Amino acid sequence: MKNFTWGHGVLIALGSFIIFILSMLFLFPSGQKNSEMVTDKYYEEELEYQTVIDAKRRADTLKEKPAFSQNTEGIKMTFPKNINNANSKIKFVLNRSDDQNLDIKRSEQLDANQSFTIPAKVLTKGNYTLRLMWTTAKTDYRLDYDVIWK
Repeated sequence: MKNFTWGHGVLIALGSFIIFILSMLFLFPSGQKNSEMVTDKYYEEELEYQTVIDAKRRADTLKEKPAFSQNTEGIKMTFPKNINNANSKIKFVLNRSDDQNLDIKRSEQLDANQSFTIPAKVLTKGNYTLRLMWTTAKTDYRLDYDVIWK
């Protein structure tokens, strides 16, 4: 039987490293097939992002913010009393990072309870980013929520 030398150890380490790199090359990309960009107009929207930053900053300074809750009917958004249909425009976008086909984009009207519901039938299980945008008295606001629909 031959003696095990440091040269044998280097060859085994090098071979193991090559096998590891090749396995990463062939196995890792298969898990990333459904990863997509959030938007197709990424660069154009990036140039206008300062308006989004300002809207988020204004929304953060509000004393009363819109809140969401989940139930079997869907996702219910409830707004403070000072935001109403007469002086506000409300839009939301539900983004799925894993499948662009599951994104939901709508404009809504508030009901008598200052709320609206995103129905459960349009939602699928998974993680969403809820982007809520509204304009009151010609001032834009925006809040982002992470939503896990089960």
